[in-house]
Amino acid sequence: VQLQASGGGLVQAGGSLRLSCAASGRTFSLYHMGWFRQTPGKEREFVAAISRGGGRTLYADSVKGRFTISRDNAGNTVYLQMNSLKPEDTAVYYCAADRGISSAPLGLNEEEYDYWGQGTKVTVSS
Repeated sequence: VQLQASGGGLVQAGGSLRLSCAASGRTFSLYHMGWFRQTPGKEREFVAAISRGGGRTLYADSVKGRFTISRDNAGNTVYLQMNSLKPEDTAVYYCAADRGISSAPLGLNEEEYDYWGQGTKVTVSS
């Protein structure tokens, strides 16, 4: 599967952005999906994940209550709605796909994901 992330940009603290990740192919619903982010000099960190059918979600503590992950399997797209943005949310955001079994725990580590998008940059000004 090929992934294309979009929706990044510059926003003031307290604002909102919605990231999208469009997937190619007809097997999108077979993948758990995740969002990660990375800042220069730091490792990629987990942000959120969603199960194949959308019934399970998982969030990093740093974004819980502010970010919402969702997916549209008919449209082959996963979203990350980001509200109440903070300067520390500034990063390049990546979407990723995990070809795990349906009942598998959602992945927190990048090694658990099989495919990656190219990243979209989010900058939050103070």
